[in-house]
Amino acid sequence: MQASWPLLSLLIWLPIAGAAVVLLFGGRANTARWLALALAIVTFAVSIPLFTGYDAAAGTMQFVESKNWIAAIHANYHLGVDGISVALILLTTFVTVLVILGAWGSVEDKVAQYLASFLVLEGLMIGVFCALDALLFYVFFEGMLIPMFLIIGVWGGPRRIYATLKFFLYTFFGSIFMLIGLIYLYLHANSWELSAFAALPLSSEAQAWLFFAFLIAFAVKVPMWPVHTWLPDAHVEAPTGGSVILAAVMLKIGGYGFLRFSLPITPDASQHFAWLVLALSLIAVIYIGFVALVQDDMKKLIAYSSVSHMGFVTLGTFIALALVRVTGNKDAAYLGVSGAMVQMISHGFVSGAMFSCVGVVYDRMHSRMIKDYGGVVNTMPWFAAFMVLFAMANCGLPGTSGFVGEFMVILAAFQSNFWLAALAAFTLIIGAAYTLWMVKRVIFGDVANKHVAELTDINAREALVLGAFAAATLLFGIWPAPITHLMDASIKHIVDQLLVVKAV
Repeated sequence: MQASWPLLSLLIWLPIAGAAVVLLFGGRANTARWLALALAIVTFAVSIPLFTGYDAAAGTMQFVESKNWIAAIHANYHLGVDGISVALILLTTFVTVLVILGAWGSVEDKVAQYLASFLVLEGLMIGVFCALDALLFYVFFEGMLIPMFLIIGVWGGPRRIYATLKFFLYTFFGSIFMLIGLIYLYLHANSWELSAFAALPLSSEAQAWLFFAFLIAFAVKVPMWPVHTWLPDAHVEAPTGGSVILAAVMLKIGGYGFLRFSLPITPDASQHFAWLVLALSLIAVIYIGFVALVQDDMKKLIAYSSVSHMGFVTLGTFIALALVRVTGNKDAAYLGVSGAMVQMISHGFVSGAMFSCVGVVYDRMHSRMIKDYGGVVNTMPWFAAFMVLFAMANCGLPGTSGFVGEFMVILAAFQSNFWLAALAAFTLIIGAAYTLWMVKRVIFGDVANKHVAELTDINAREALVLGAFAAATLLFGIWPAPITHLMDASIKHIVDQLLVVKAV
């Protein structure tokens, strides 16, 4: 489907251009807030036609735009979306609105610059999900580092410089390997098109090198164990909005990269080394779950929880390879990838909501330490209701979005290996342990101290942000059909590609 008008370009460049306008109001914080919110809402509204106009039954790249970009090296400004991209773009535009609304009163210094950074970041993330040219993808992929670097480095906590540099160096280090792999592919395909890369015959040795180049880049972004250590530091030091957008959207780019690059371009190497990714995923899911259990900082606990839950994404993705090549069971492979995608979307809502909850109490108490709280339900009953709901979703409670994706991945794992599935299912107990242990100490019990006794419940703006997250969490927990239908055909196309033997 060719776009009748440049919808994707509008989604990318509207928030970026709008950020420049917001910067003009640097001396008028309130005007900058309203303008940034209006731009985020308009961008979200512009993204809705992607959902309503996308032909989910076809599962092809649609709303395509293509222009010459750098003719000398055959690079094109080539955009397009399938069902997977549409779902992630809608997640991005939805969460950005809530981030800007949530930051209304929590940031008082350089407000226009802070909000402009989020708008630029939104445009670049949408660009990543749209790019069909590998060089364009890389530009957007690297460009995201700049606004997030500023968000953490300027508005972060006491150790923000350390956290920012660690975040930047880890991500930049990984992307260098991806760039080397992309240059290798370009020299053989004489094109930067992802479709040309997927169609290129590659030897087993070449696929192996490319697989590890992509693995390093996307493993850091997910992040997978053992390259996950930048994430807790980044979350702890980032302002609330930075933590929300990082957990809800930026981590998903790693999982998206595996689906766009590793599986279609190096299917044989991905199948051969699937055991390695499955092992790393299980370590992330189980070991990091135990690490989360002993944290005394709410943000750090939720950050480690993110690493554990994102392990289900890589688990579901690479289970597909073991299933479809060894057993020929395409349905089970499809279930695994579908579960991984649903888990990504769900984690976007749930993790974003939990970091927003921490932000609400931090704005009042200026502490993230669990020991400083206790009995919050007595003074903030509405907040406590939302916090418990999101905690239940984080545990994977049926009826919430947190259950759907993890259940699909575990079902797929059972069709691959019983013990693999048993280990994955065991992590649900660990997840419930660290989440409920935090909720018990923060929300319930007697009022811990006079500061908790003086807390006021959430206001209308905070209720709107948490209510929107709650609505999404419950909607896709009770009725996941819209999101699964949107991605069905696109996922089946990816699974079909896994059957192709490319090695020469």
